[in-house]
Amino acid sequence: MKNHFWNMFTNVRNGQLAKRSFIYQKKIILCEAFLKILWDEGFIVGYKISKKNNDLIKIFLKYTYDGKPTINCMKLVTKPGRRVSYSIKQIWKIDSSKNFIIFSTNKGLKTINDCKRLKIGGEPFILIN
Repeated sequence: MKNHFWNMFTNVRNGQLAKRSFIYQKKIILCEAFLKILWDEGFIVGYKISKKNNDLIKIFLKYTYDGKPTINCMKLVTKPGRRVSYSIKQIWKIDSSKNFIIFSTNKGLKTINDCKRLKIGGEPFILIN
């Protein structure tokens, strides 16, 4: 199984290090759900399906006024060799003001604040500082 999330995270990180305004990523449903969360939370400017190739997504990267990327650090918490799952009690112990975590739940990809509001646990995919 290919880890498409890892490839997308690496592409975003490398694109921001190279000061690119946009990057291309292979179109996958889970990656689109992840991009929608990043867009809703203000980490990227936006994304759209490429006109030339319907299998690619064009991701527009966001920077601060002084040219620094909005995403400082992106870490993959759950890996194929090491699965981690948090209950709702464990999620409540995490400080959501310092870390932004995206969870894979039975209701789809949710942010840490959505998991607390809906009172559901899940598998943490990504940690953004």
